[in-house]
Amino acid sequence: MSETATSLPGRVRDRLPFDADVLLSRPVRRFFLSTLLGAFGTGTIFALFVLYCVHLRHIPTTVATTMLAWEAILGAAIAPLYGTLVDRRGPSIVLAVTMPIVAVGIASIGFASTVPMLFGVATVISAGGAGMWSSFNVLITRIVSEEHRQDAFGLNFMLINVGIGLGSIVGTSIVSLHDLRSFQVVYLIAGALTFADAVVLFTLRRFGGRAEVREEHEALAAEGWLTVLKDRRMVRFVLFSLVLMICGYGSIEAGIPLFVTGSAHLSIHTVGLLIAFNTFTIIVAQLFVLGRIRGRSRSLLIGLVGVLWGASWLLATSSLAVGAFAATSFLCVGQILFAIGETVFQPTSPALVNELAPEHLRGRYNALIGMVWAGSAAIGAVIAGVALGHHAATAWTLLLAGGAVLGGFGVTTMRRSLSAVEDGTVTAELGAPPA
Repeated sequence: MSETATSLPGRVRDRLPFDADVLLSRPVRRFFLSTLLGAFGTGTIFALFVLYCVHLRHIPTTVATTMLAWEAILGAAIAPLYGTLVDRRGPSIVLAVTMPIVAVGIASIGFASTVPMLFGVATVISAGGAGMWSSFNVLITRIVSEEHRQDAFGLNFMLINVGIGLGSIVGTSIVSLHDLRSFQVVYLIAGALTFADAVVLFTLRRFGGRAEVREEHEALAAEGWLTVLKDRRMVRFVLFSLVLMICGYGSIEAGIPLFVTGSAHLSIHTVGLLIAFNTFTIIVAQLFVLGRIRGRSRSLLIGLVGVLWGASWLLATSSLAVGAFAATSFLCVGQILFAIGETVFQPTSPALVNELAPEHLRGRYNALIGMVWAGSAAIGAVIAGVALGHHAATAWTLLLAGGAVLGGFGVTTMRRSLSAVEDGTVTAELGAPPA
């Protein structure tokens, strides 16, 4: 039993919707601390890049969104390489190399004054960041046993939003569209926190070596990306998730700031308000949701996510037809619905992927989902830039609403092809997690 768990009052532990002995153990606490540091840094600069380019560097909107798309496309192209490295060398060595690179890249954004320089910085960040998704997910599967992973992913996501929420409050309170130095300060803060995140993760290096199963069964070493791509269930999940993500996270970073300040004619501070509503909804709702989704079909839950995200975009559409106060209210309610969907999606999606993934290919499976995140960001940025640049905000939000529902429905069709353990309706019983 962990030191933290025994120090909690019994009544508190009994009311927690997770096993405190496992998810408050020392290695998990360190992983969660790294999450909080990195997320706070991300929050200080979240959704500011396009505004920085357009208002401070006077770069056209389509060029700014193209840079975001380039960063995502490059990340998607490099992700398979990192997935292979994670399987062969382990997540810790990948993170030890890539995270300092990302930290330097982020800190440099505020000093990049031309399009070539900004493209260069975006390339550096993407080259490093492409390996982080699969590395994080594999590392958490090493320190938390299978039956607790859904809860671990959910708690980790809640802490991401604690950090982003607090960071966005700090970031949007510092920056001004008329003050270059304010943006330089927040990018330096974000870079420093990313480096601090890397330092904490380095203390978990004993969990982040190469997968032991590769050493125990040498015949498995011949399996690689071809084996992953032959997994029809994984390929289906990737395709449906890509549609869902394009109409979710992929359209948020580039689209929402432009939509709020350009289409809805609201201030930049409204962007920070929406981020706050989103993140604090997640903070409040995540523990409640974790207790309610345990034992329920993951595929059906992801279908529910599509409905919630679709409803949030319909509220964004409605905000265009009303005054400033009502528009802000609609957008805030939309972010609450979007956030509730996130509290369902973030525990279930990675848990499902890591149920489908064999241990010796886990890095590749998670890298494939990392490609979905990057690909959705690229496609979402391009669609947002074209649609909002041509004043087609209504068509844009309606397209995203329909796409979100379609992507979620696609995942629900996978239910019959999943075992009860994979779909989450039966909990796997494995050994205890590492101390």
